[in-house]
Amino acid sequence: MNNSENDEQFYRDTESIAFPKLDDRQIALLEPMGKRRMVKRGEVIFRAGERDIAMTVLLSGELEVFESRDGHEQILATPGPRDFVGDVAMLNGTSALASGRGKAEQSEILEVPASDLRRALADLPGLGEPIVNAFIMRRERLRRDPEFAGSRVVAPGGSRDGHLLHDFLDKNHIPHRLIASESEDGIALCLRLNLTSRDLPVLISVDGSPLRRPSLREVAQIAGLLRPLARENETELLCDVAIVGAGPAGLAAAVCAASEGLKTVVLESYAPGGQASSSSLIENFFGFPTGISGGELTNRAQLQAYRFGAKFSTPSQTLSLAFREGEHGAALRVEACSSTLYAKCVIIATGAEYRRIEAEGRESFEGLGVYYAATALECQLCRGSTVIVAGGGNSAGQAAMFLSESAERVLLVIRGDDLSKSMSSYLSRRVETKANIEILYHTEILKMTGGKFLENVELENTRTGEHRSVATRAVFSMIGAKPCTNWLPPEIERDEKGFIKTGPAVADAPAWKGHSRTPSPLETSRPGIFAAGDVRSGSVKRCAAAVGEGGMAVEGVHQVLGTYA
Repeated sequence: MNNSENDEQFYRDTESIAFPKLDDRQIALLEPMGKRRMVKRGEVIFRAGERDIAMTVLLSGELEVFESRDGHEQILATPGPRDFVGDVAMLNGTSALASGRGKAEQSEILEVPASDLRRALADLPGLGEPIVNAFIMRRERLRRDPEFAGSRVVAPGGSRDGHLLHDFLDKNHIPHRLIASESEDGIALCLRLNLTSRDLPVLISVDGSPLRRPSLREVAQIAGLLRPLARENETELLCDVAIVGAGPAGLAAAVCAASEGLKTVVLESYAPGGQASSSSLIENFFGFPTGISGGELTNRAQLQAYRFGAKFSTPSQTLSLAFREGEHGAALRVEACSSTLYAKCVIIATGAEYRRIEAEGRESFEGLGVYYAATALECQLCRGSTVIVAGGGNSAGQAAMFLSESAERVLLVIRGDDLSKSMSSYLSRRVETKANIEILYHTEILKMTGGKFLENVELENTRTGEHRSVATRAVFSMIGAKPCTNWLPPEIERDEKGFIKTGPAVADAPAWKGHSRTPSPLETSRPGIFAAGDVRSGSVKRCAAAVGEGGMAVEGVHQVLGTYA
């Protein structure tokens, strides 16, 4: 079955999920939270680019949802009675992707504010599941629709800056298109908007306005990802728990904390999901017998946390952690926010960052042939070619299997002599028996060469000294990671590798001397400060383990909050 047939099958299979009708009971549940009003033909209800728009339930008449692009309109849907208009932007407060207006002469609608909707989806049984599933499926359909543009990134083909914007939007699940400036569409856009090469890359937002050479923070503001933590004119925000990092541990903590009524704030420096989001297929995660991609798993977890009221701010780099003398809790100074965040408890879930391959020339090809994730985005670049995956863990094995479906050949480069020592047995068996995967034991990457893009890699067998030259356009680095703990103060004790100590390992820390209790298993050398997931010393470096630790950390938070007067 080709891609076109796959897409057609997807749209047929998801039609009832994406566009369910509300019954009398569901409308009655929403009625007290909303406001009825009449809409005339052509009257705009909401516009693309607006944030925190209300969910519109159509009681009578007909509406149109449409995308405006370069002076033309594309009709995306024509809702009728008992339909509702909205997608995941109503859960996470990001910018609306399209506009809505009346189509019939007169239509009656019920508008439910986004804040009330989120509360209803968490509290009212029988209402949340069909609406949330519809929101998720609608967003997925838009991401797969070749006719829908969303935001557009215009950049020279192969541009590192263009790839960065593309990657940032993709990992944050914002529908968009990457358009080469030298293509027919790119040339037309540059002429129409009077753009020169000095302006590129350019982000064209959903309302049609261009943003020249934007920073990630500016892109996040346009998309609605970067949100003020405090209200206008406020300089401080107090929360029950601040979670630093939105990988599996941080997201699990956010879901647990928010669902249990804690005022929860999550700070993420780039995109939710951490290293798990780069896994094309996680097959050993509880509850998914056929596997699930890391990106989909963590995106659903974030939406779940939003549904329970957790606040997210992306990208927000946490710059410091300080302690208030004589009081419980801590103060976090956060880049990109004009306020100081005070938290009664803090969960550090910053995970680890990818280690770089120590090979000559590698720096020149970051994003231009050297990658740290094997997703559909990178897979398109490798179709029919030879690619190299460096690493012997599960991430490397998953990447090799995923890439083998489109690449002609995959070379898996490992330093050791036995794949099963560092990779799950089910996965190592698959890798070893896959016809177009070649495992190179006792091998390291010495040198990378090419012009504008990566073209060739030199390998060395460390046992025999034999060198081998491989023509390739892509190297995927999966050689481990180091903990993201450099921003922490010395009061947070770490082991010799930089991972955070917790539990019995910090019982003798100065802050615990004379304390009325001992540190809980995930509590650090400062009471009320917790560590969960890959950043914690002694943690099991698996997605499921990180999720479990996120939930355990929240239990510790409850114990601390219960000691307050």
